Amino acid sequence: MDYKKIELFLAAARHANMTVAAEELGLSQPALSKGIKALEKDLGVQLLERGRFGVVPTSYGGALMHHAQVIEAEMRNAKEEIEALKGAQTGHVLLGCGPTEANRLLPLALNDFALEHPHLKCTVLYGLNESLMPMLKNGELDFTLSSIPTQLIHPDLVQETLFTETASVVCGAQHPLIHEKVISAQMLMSYPWILPRKGEMERAAFDDFFIRQEFNPPQAVVETTSTALMKSWVMQSNALTFIPKELIYWEEKAGQLVELKIPAAAWTRRVGLSRRKKGSISPTGRVLIEKLRRIARENFD
Repeated sequence: MDYKKIELFLAAARHANMTVAAEELGLSQPALSKGIKALEKDLGVQLLERGRFGVVPTSYGGALMHHAQVIEAEMRNAKEEIEALKGAQTGHVLLGCGPTEANRLLPLALNDFALEHPHLKCTVLYGLNESLMPMLKNGELDFTLSSIPTQLIHPDLVQETLFTETASVVCGAQHPLIHEKVISAQMLMSYPWILPRKGEMERAAFDDFFIRQEFNPPQAVVETTSTALMKSWVMQSNALTFIPKELIYWEEKAGQLVELKIPAAAWTRRVGLSRRKKGSISPTGRVLIEKLRRIARENFD
C-alpha cells in the first residue's frame, strides 16, 4: 500500500472537502482525486462518499483512517528521529492537556522547554479525557498530560503518574462561610452551586460527601465543563464550587478564591502522562516529558 496515497486520503477525510485538502497538499483537485481512486482500486473498496457538500469516509474509510492516523504519527516520529541523528535542531510534539495541568505544571515545563530549545515546537490541544484519549489512540497526539484513572480502562495505553492532587469546596474571598470555624453540610446547602456534570469523578465525590452526611446532594444551579466559568462566577458571588485545588493555585495566592476547610469533603486523583503502548515518542516529545517529570518532582507533592 502506497503511503503517499494514504496521506491524500487522510487529508480529504479530515477536511471533508477535496478542494481544501488539495490546497493543503499543494496539489490540483484532479490529482488528489486520482490518487484516492487509485488507493480505492488497490484496496477494492470505496473509501469516501462524494456528495454536493464534500466527502465523508465510508465504513471502510473509517477503518482505514483509524489505522492510518497511527501510521502517520509513527512516520512523523521516525522522520524526526532521523533528523535528530543528523544533528537537526528542529522538531515538533503534539500534546493533549487537561484543565488542571494547563494551570501550572505545563506552563512551567514549557518555559524551560522554550528557553533551552527555542527551535523546537509544541502544539497543545486542550480538553477533557473523553476527547483527548480517542485522539491519542488515533495518533492525533503524541501523548497527553491529564488525569489518570485508578483502574486501567485503556489497555492499549501506557500511563504514568506524576503527582496526586486534591479537590475541595471553594468560595470567593468575601464569602460569609470564610469566618465560620466549623462548616457543616447543612450550611453548605444554603448557597448556590456551580459543579462538574453528573458522571464526572469530581461530581461523584461531591455527591458522596453529602450522602455520607445523610443529606441529598444540592442541585447545581449550573453544570459545566468550564473551570474558567466555575472560578469567575464564584469570585463574583456567594456561589460555591467543588474543584481541584491545583486549578485555584494562582487565584488563591492573589486572595481571590479561598478553600473552605472541610476534611470530610476532600477528594484525590492522579495526574500524569498517557501514551500509546505500541507507539513511539519523538525526540522532541522525550525532551518535554523529561521536563514535565522534573517539574512535577520539584514543585508538586
